[in-house]
Amino acid sequence: MNNLGIFALLIAILFVPLGANMAFAQETYVINIPTGAADITAPYFWQSEKDGDTSGKIEVRILDYVRWENADTAAHTVTSGTPEDGHDGIFDSGLFAPGKDFQYQFTEAGNFEYFCLVHPWMAGVVIVSQASSALQVIPNVGAKAGDGKTTFDVEYEFSRIIASATIDEGQNAITFEIVGKAKSEDHTLSLMLPKNLISDPLVVWADGKQISDFEITSEGGINEVVIPLNEESERITIVGASVVPEFGAIAMAILAIGVFSFIALTFKTQKISMPKL
Repeated sequence: MNNLGIFALLIAILFVPLGANMAFAQETYVINIPTGAADITAPYFWQSEKDGDTSGKIEVRILDYVRWENADTAAHTVTSGTPEDGHDGIFDSGLFAPGKDFQYQFTEAGNFEYFCLVHPWMAGVVIVSQASSALQVIPNVGAKAGDGKTTFDVEYEFSRIIASATIDEGQNAITFEIVGKAKSEDHTLSLMLPKNLISDPLVVWADGKQISDFEITSEGGINEVVIPLNEESERITIVGASVVPEFGAIAMAILAIGVFSFIALTFKTQKISMPKL
């Protein structure tokens, strides 16, 4: 490949739209295998980063990933099945060393028990549930912010419809427009906000009035914001620490570095012929 081809390839790689169309449907949850887990007398053998649970039990949804990270000094396996009945053939990490990990995506609902073949007292269960049919989706949130290519599908549960979501980058805020009549007497809005879309929701406004009794629950890469509203609410604004990142500026910086590196490499590897006088 000539220099021009390499340069074109560099630009193409830099401008691949990272993080496009991220959706709540796929999350990754980590279970740590702590130091000392190989000892049957250890106080616990697993620790979930999702909620701190140390029983080896974790609840996820279909299409979510679970990643087991080995922080122990001994090698382990994560094998589906039970110590009594053995491996059931669904998944098996094989033996993985300290500092390594094993990840599996769950594509069906059900209870999936697992254990370590080497240390069978290490046992747990992954409980996989269907996505709630009550959840609705606001697609492509962030298409008019940042680089315009990093978008998110925001899920929510509400008795009415959210017609649009507008991002104000200057205020680190997202405004949701509500339309339609309520389908029930429960006017509580539950918004599943990806942390990469808006981080650390701090303030909530409803129709120009600040709401103080909202609740936030963090789970994986999502902040669930629960807001009590009324049947006449029309606009919700959530202010966070930051909103969808402006990848465009980052890409330009990376491109500049790449260009200078390319030029430097070209001059280093090729001799420049000077005309003879």
